[in-house]
Amino acid sequence: MEKVGYQDHESASFVSFRFLGVLLFAFPLGLIIKGRKLKPFFYASSILTPLLSFVVIEAIDLQLNWLLYSSLFLWGISFMGIQITALPYILRNAKPETHTEAITLSYTTWSVAGIISGSLIFGLKNINPAVFDEKLILQIISGLSFLCAVSIFSIKKEEIVPIITKKRANLGEFDWYIIIKALLPTLIIAVGAGLTIPFIGLFFYKIHGLDSDQFAILSALATAIVFGVVLFVPIIKEKLGYKKAIPLTQLIAISALVILAFTEIIDSWFAVYIAMGMYLIRQPFMNMAGPMTSDLVMKYVGEKNQEMMSALTAAVWSGSWFISSLIFQVLRQVGLQYIYVFLITAGLYLFGVLMYYLLILDYEKKIKQL
Repeated sequence: MEKVGYQDHESASFVSFRFLGVLLFAFPLGLIIKGRKLKPFFYASSILTPLLSFVVIEAIDLQLNWLLYSSLFLWGISFMGIQITALPYILRNAKPETHTEAITLSYTTWSVAGIISGSLIFGLKNINPAVFDEKLILQIISGLSFLCAVSIFSIKKEEIVPIITKKRANLGEFDWYIIIKALLPTLIIAVGAGLTIPFIGLFFYKIHGLDSDQFAILSALATAIVFGVVLFVPIIKEKLGYKKAIPLTQLIAISALVILAFTEIIDSWFAVYIAMGMYLIRQPFMNMAGPMTSDLVMKYVGEKNQEMMSALTAAVWSGSWFISSLIFQVLRQVGLQYIYVFLITAGLYLFGVLMYYLLILDYEKKIKQL
């Protein structure tokens, strides 16, 4: 988008509409999926998401703003079909004693996809940059995304669907106090993440001069580390427990983010290498907590609240990122440096980690009372 003439604050405005779609429709989807089969949502997402990706790419190239806003909005809604339903599907169909491992495997599939796409961007761009520009590479990746449909339609295992005895849309059946309490840490961290994660590529491009292919291979390397590390999450959780594992991994990631932020004001040739190193540290440690916090939260809210919790978690992430994207847009318009944006993120992360720690203490107290 930067290369076809959009400013970074304009990109933030467009990106926010992806999250707006999820924000508006995640809660209704949470009501709809309770007691229903989840595979049909997988089927729809696996076809519509790649199709809408092609529309988004074309809208950027033609600079059709109305089409870009609408296609990103619909892309967000389409992606929900997998984003929200994946965790409830795992919890329904995997054995309870393997939930942490199953959730971890789900997280690692995203890592593998990141490694493949990042390597593909770097490889094609360096084979022939005149032919393989950003648009063509993204079209190739979008085309490959249709392989998802092949994978989804090949699942033959009979899906386990829980029987519900109450009215499907009865909001009173959910434990809202517990759900809101479990959502608070996610909300705080999501607001901070929304100020940084969607725009980290812009930071490396504008501050350190890393082009799309260079950042892609850096991201692929970071994702490869994430993949390797996340596989050990069940062991780490078993050895340290939630109380130590979640805060420790997050605090290391936050420290790396703070150092990354300060590279903007380091006037030296090695600043970019410090930034790259901190990015490679931040990514795995921040992502290590994901499977553990998901497992913790789902256990904390209980079986009858899990579909709603999954939907609201997606809504919170997307809603927060929608708001954060608008805040980022304003902050960059008034000329605020990336360093201050990232430091705001680090502060919110710290607060979120504290809230997770309090949630862990409450969960452990509940377990002891059983």
